[in-house]
Amino acid sequence: MTRPFARMLATAALTLCLAPAAFAQDDDDSVLKPAEPDFTLASLPTNLRLPQFKSEFRVTHRFQGPLDENGIGDLWGIDAGAQIGLEYRFGVIKNGQIGFYRTSDKTIDLFAQYGVLRQGQSASRPIDFSVAFSIEGTNNFQDSYSPAIGLLVSRRLGEYAALYVEPYWVNNSNPEPTQLVDHNDTFMVGIGGRFRVRPTVYVVAEVTPRVSGFKPNTNQATFGIEKRAGGHMFQLNVSNGFATMPASIARGALSNDHWYLGFNITRKFY
Repeated sequence: MTRPFARMLATAALTLCLAPAAFAQDDDDSVLKPAEPDFTLASLPTNLRLPQFKSEFRVTHRFQGPLDENGIGDLWGIDAGAQIGLEYRFGVIKNGQIGFYRTSDKTIDLFAQYGVLRQGQSASRPIDFSVAFSIEGTNNFQDSYSPAIGLLVSRRLGEYAALYVEPYWVNNSNPEPTQLVDHNDTFMVGIGGRFRVRPTVYVVAEVTPRVSGFKPNTNQATFGIEKRAGGHMFQLNVSNGFATMPASIARGALSNDHWYLGFNITRKFY
């Protein structure tokens, strides 16, 4: 056996040995994905998978006073109270997660998400694709139920960005009785991205235009900056509304005349 041929065989053997490890790491949900470190952007979900039997806890906080109304007089809206949400999600199976989310207006959201396609290193797997289902109930899940189903499509650009397109259908988005309205559901498309500007610092942006059906007011848009610290993610954001669930997003933001300060805090338990 000649030396060049021996080197070729050694190189091929090394490649075959390392390739499964590389793909295994890519499929390992416990490994940090630098471009996709969190389960949400600001309000929209991402395609980040939760490892089986692991969990996550999130706090959302939206101040209800406009940033520009009284300035320092009400500390840029902070004195006006807030809508607070608490979320817990759990990985029930590989690629599948369920969760519970409640906001201080007594709305409860039960949700589930399953990852169908995982972005890989080959050209045959250029995107992540998940199916998300949720149902919201007001008055502590006793009244006005609003189911929703969404398709989450995303693409990570190396370790520096992730882009999202998320078509959603939301039923019972109109709070008026069905006998009095023409449209009782909403079709919307969430569009967003997360961009890594420093090793642990990101900027995020999202907007959710309603395409058809019930679509009052204006489309909600949010911009934010966040810091990753181990299993924690701290986000400071500015939005034209308070919505953090599909049905409330479908009902639109308050207006584009006022913007509101908010923040998210996420903790992963893995």
